[in-house]
Amino acid sequence: MDTQILIAVGIIAVALIIILVWRVNGRYGKIRPNRYVAEAYEGFRVDPNLIYYISGSDVYPNAIIGIDKAWILESDLWKRKELSSLDMKELVQNMQSKVSEMNMALHGFDIFDNHGRKIGNWFSILGLNMTVEITGDNRAIVYTPPLDTYHDS
Repeated sequence: MDTQILIAVGIIAVALIIILVWRVNGRYGKIRPNRYVAEAYEGFRVDPNLIYYISGSDVYPNAIIGIDKAWILESDLWKRKELSSLDMKELVQNMQSKVSEMNMALHGFDIFDNHGRKIGNWFSILGLNMTVEITGDNRAIVYTPPLDTYHDS
């Protein structure tokens, strides 16, 4: 009898661990590199289906993100920007001047929700902690990079 109880407790423990891992992983999206995203930013192309936000300085942003208009970005740390191609050019060129001083390059990334649907894009240097938390239907928090992005790398 004791062996059967131990087996049952073990099965229940494994099931609880699987459920816990599934629930935790179920709330987070992913960010994947995409060279076409970088080409769009470096070509100063503004996508009318995206709402743009910057993190950090208004002149030298640490990152620029574009979030699909069907989604709500739940964060007061990102600054919403209405961008024209000229505005995009100024921001991207300022970022490029900062990273060239550091012998680095800017990269583009796609942002996906927890179901693998693309919800936007990200433009910044490599090596930043880029976390996407899905908080509800078409609602997400995209955590900003550190304020001293250009000093840490």
